[in-house]
Amino acid sequence: MPDIENKLVSARTRLILDKPFLGALVLRLPMIEGDPSWCKTTFSDGKTLYYNAAYVNSLDIDQTQFALSHEALHCALSHFYRRGHRIKTRWDLACDYAVNPLLINDGLKPTPDAAYLEEYKGMTAEEIYPCLDDEDDEDDEQEQDSDTDDNEDLENKHQGDAGNDDSEREPEQDDRSDSENEPEQDDRSEGAGSNQHENQSNGGSAAPEPQPMSGQEQEDLNTQWQQRLAAAAQTAHQRGQLGGEMARMVDFLLQPRLPWRMLLQRYMTMTARDDYSYSRPSSRRGNPAVFPRLRSSETSVVVVIDTSGSISEEEIGEFISEIDAIKSHVRARITLLTCDSELNHGCPWYFDPWDDFSRDIAIHGGGGTNFRPPFEWIENQDRAPDLLVYFTDAMGIFPRAEPMYPVLWLVKGQATVPFGQRVQLN
Repeated sequence: MPDIENKLVSARTRLILDKPFLGALVLRLPMIEGDPSWCKTTFSDGKTLYYNAAYVNSLDIDQTQFALSHEALHCALSHFYRRGHRIKTRWDLACDYAVNPLLINDGLKPTPDAAYLEEYKGMTAEEIYPCLDDEDDEDDEQEQDSDTDDNEDLENKHQGDAGNDDSEREPEQDDRSDSENEPEQDDRSEGAGSNQHENQSNGGSAAPEPQPMSGQEQEDLNTQWQQRLAAAAQTAHQRGQLGGEMARMVDFLLQPRLPWRMLLQRYMTMTARDDYSYSRPSSRRGNPAVFPRLRSSETSVVVVIDTSGSISEEEIGEFISEIDAIKSHVRARITLLTCDSELNHGCPWYFDPWDDFSRDIAIHGGGGTNFRPPFEWIENQDRAPDLLVYFTDAMGIFPRAEPMYPVLWLVKGQATVPFGQRVQLN
């Protein structure tokens, strides 16, 4: 397939010149023709980019660039590593919905089969996955996969039976065949994407389906792709050819991944006002000397929950439970506000250090997002809080000026904040 190979190389070269970030990622993947029985379009296991020659032949050069970038970006985002215990077919679709808008916004021409929905634009695969709850379609896909596997097993069985018949007729040839096949099987088991696959492709035979990786292999490969992602982004930045949604995605992926609960507890503990007091003791004590005493004052924390509809009930419950567990240790008095485009009815709610910070209150919302009302409410109070914690997706209207008190944003999603400390939730 020299024409197909030239087409792929040409598309990759164009990406390197026009889209250096994506081109650097595609360059990390050797391109191997996959067997059409399992490789219907394009596929990557994180090590190799497999393609269906007939599918690539049906694309123009611009769509081919999209297909190569699509697979490379899946690898750079470590979708093979982030799946966890999620259902594979639904996870793959969620990853497609997360990747394709990035490529389209970057000016690439999508393939005819590219999955795209405007409502998933800017969302991560983890955020999209729960939205794909069409179990009927999923069951159908699993049944089709099962039927395909069964057919392949039957074909393998028939081939095995045929091989057994041949071995009975020609035992000497069978012995020679076994001795010759052993090293080939060992080479193939060493890993997908190796030179063995390249030799098979150059020889005209399509590569077999890659084997699943172990947990340690996935972890090592994830580390490699994180390094490749950082290097590709740095190169593109130097050339001034990385911006918009792609740049925000890279910043999101490369930021430190500390548990948000740990950061929240650390930040609230730092605001606890434990200090030494040198106030003069009572004269009835008898000793006129003044000794320092450690005194703990009550910490004032304002907690705001974004109720615009992007935060799930389960996430709000986890967040409130964590605040409740922390506040007793730092003697924090909590003022709770809920807000979408305006403060919700019934605000504020107050919780003393000995009170349970619970969900026994009516939280309503679902409108647009405006972050200004809580800050305006605080300005009308007698004193500023020691800390403001805002639980949100950071997609809304921010105050024009940064307040004088510290602000901690617990953000679900990839959006940035103009001031304060941002802590990633997902």
